[in-house]
Amino acid sequence: MDFVRTKIHDIVIISPKVYGDGRGFFLETFREDLFSEFGITSKFVQDNHSGSQQGILRGLHYQVHQTQGKLVRAIAGEIFDVVVDLRRSSVTFGHWVGEVLSANNKKQIWIPPGFAHGFYVLTDWAEVVYKATDYYAPEWERSLLWNDPALGIEWPLLNGRPPVLSEKDKHGKLLSEAEVFG
Repeated sequence: MDFVRTKIHDIVIISPKVYGDGRGFFLETFREDLFSEFGITSKFVQDNHSGSQQGILRGLHYQVHQTQGKLVRAIAGEIFDVVVDLRRSSVTFGHWVGEVLSANNKKQIWIPPGFAHGFYVLTDWAEVVYKATDYYAPEWERSLLWNDPALGIEWPLLNGRPPVLSEKDKHGKLLSEAEVFG
């Protein structure tokens, strides 16, 4: 696996080595020893799987307690995955990183606790799986507004159409109003 840090040092893009032949392919998506060598030592306690149609935007989500680190990948289709630093003490507070994750490129993104996360579906259908370092706790979940001008996220919206959002995400908070981390 290749581990590459992004402009936000704690966010890591992981590209697996893919072994293929006429029968198909094989790859490792997680190896504790390799992740540990790169400094990712979190224990995963929950796996999640979602499917979404083109134009759906999920996020930007985070939990203020029972904070979750996430190891995210797309296993069908293609998404634009976004992470926002919500750690007030960080020099990259309020900055974002975006990466295309797809079934074809097989990249993963490591997101430690302290970040908001979301994605936008680029293909007709996409399925996303992710490991989490703590359990989902809806009472602690928050949503950051996907198009907050203070963030300036460059979403690759298809044909300039607004994304399809859940009711919760339509009412996400601006960064200036959001609960953030120390």
